Amino acid sequence: MFRALARATAALGPQAAGRVRTMASHQLLVHPPKALLKPLSIPNRLLLGPGPSNLAPRVLAAGGLQMIGHMHKEMFQIMDEIKQGIQYVFQTKNPLTLAVSGSGHCALEAALFNLLEPGDSFLVGANGIWGQRAADIGERIGARVHPMIKDPGGHYTLQELEEGLARHKPVLLFLTQGESSSGVLQPLDGYGELCHRYNCLLLVDSVASLGGAPIYMDQQGIDVLYSGSQKVLNSPPGTSLLSFSDKAKNKIYSRKTKPVSFYLDMKWLANIWGCDDQPRIYHHTTPVISLFSLRESLALIAEQGLESSWRQHREVTAYLHERLQGLGLQLFVKDPAIRLPTVTTVAAPAGYNWRDIVNYVMDHFHIEITGGLGPSLGKVLRIGLLGCNATRENVDRVIHALQEALKHCPRSKM
Repeated sequence: MFRALARATAALGPQAAGRVRTMASHQLLVHPPKALLKPLSIPNRLLLGPGPSNLAPRVLAAGGLQMIGHMHKEMFQIMDEIKQGIQYVFQTKNPLTLAVSGSGHCALEAALFNLLEPGDSFLVGANGIWGQRAADIGERIGARVHPMIKDPGGHYTLQELEEGLARHKPVLLFLTQGESSSGVLQPLDGYGELCHRYNCLLLVDSVASLGGAPIYMDQQGIDVLYSGSQKVLNSPPGTSLLSFSDKAKNKIYSRKTKPVSFYLDMKWLANIWGCDDQPRIYHHTTPVISLFSLRESLALIAEQGLESSWRQHREVTAYLHERLQGLGLQLFVKDPAIRLPTVTTVAAPAGYNWRDIVNYVMDHFHIEITGGLGPSLGKVLRIGLLGCNATRENVDRVIHALQEALKHCPRSKM
């Protein structure tokens, strides 16, 4: 065989023989980027926006560990520990509990892709950008979407939701517990029970609230709950947390059509996460290193204790509110009972361009705060105190930065 190959190569001539040897038949037209030939440089910043947050040192260290295979038994053990951590922070015993290989948006799509079929009635609380996104995804699936639109700063009462449930007879209701675009904390007690009276499942977004505000998935009758890794958990973006009640699982497993996404098909994900008591089968390559970090994030909050974490965020955010009002700034959410304890919204100061304030704080103090998002754009500044960033020291730092920004940023002529 090798003699035949040598004779064939010789017959092709020296130029062609070179191509055979190098397996390159064309010249490179794109050269190595000069930027990639330089060392990576990352600025040191205090992230006090609505997320992502700074990484806890232990989480940062986990991200530097060596790779193992995504189908190794040691990896399955880590995944099982992550499941237990999610069950703890969600306060659920649901067997169908797992992490999704993607950000909070991915978990939202995983929930909707698996729960909704074309023609299903879908009721959406749209009091900020996350309800808007849920409605958009529902429309793409072909569901009959019924958004209940509120201006930023508003929340939903049981009476308002009961009217929507009676009118539209949805199979699923979406609510955001922590609406980070407006700073609203949506009450949840009694909402699951109300949904179940109307044969409706309750889906809740807790991306911006988990770990900072109390939530009790099982006791509050929440059927589907999801969150993200990059907020209070102080983990890198790119993984998310998701859990389904038995009622929600039954709807998934009795579908008439396949979910529109193979990557997010819950039957496959349930298997790779060991939720179906069957041998695990390869579905996709999970983000191994990110899962190391997520495991450590969940370990840290387990060691601290949920109630301690909730108290930390409540107390530090109250201090932030006091200091903000001391600067003459107005809190955007008027009712203290529905202010989100992780992300505070401040009414954009009159006479200023909010972008000037955000840029000044970043450029002069290396602190990130942000403006509004979606329907709150131009109306608010947002300050996040998430996980290990929720300290009185960080409050003092951002208040000093804001004080200087208000002193030096140009004001428009009235």
